Amino acid sequence: PMSECLFCKIRQGEIPADIIFENDDVLAFNDVNPQAPVHLLIIPKKHISTVNDMVDDDQLIMGKLFSAARAIAKQKGVSDDGYRLVVNCNEKAGQTVFHIHMHMLADRALTWPPG
Repeated sequence: PMSECLFCKIRQGEIPADIIFENDDVLAFNDVNPQAPVHLLIIPKKHISTVNDMVDDDQLIMGKLFSAARAIAKQKGVSDDGYRLVVNCNEKAGQTVFHIHMHMLADRALTWPPG
């Protein structure tokens, strides 16, 4: 349930996080277990468990995650060198917190395929 969601608790200020971007719809904070020099999570403030749980009205909020990513990349100085945006859906894909989130990874060479 949302009341137990880690990211909802961060959004509500119940759990501290290193917040680096916030607007009315989106919150971004540094990953506590970074896999790159720049590794942050960009979340919608609205609780949506997985991509599979999205409804048509959520298209706008997902677009806002990309707009936030663009602004954050510029702020972090990684726009030109490049960055990776990742959204995992469900456990086999590596999703561990069931609140949609976009990972931004940057400032090191990233290989393909990822894993």
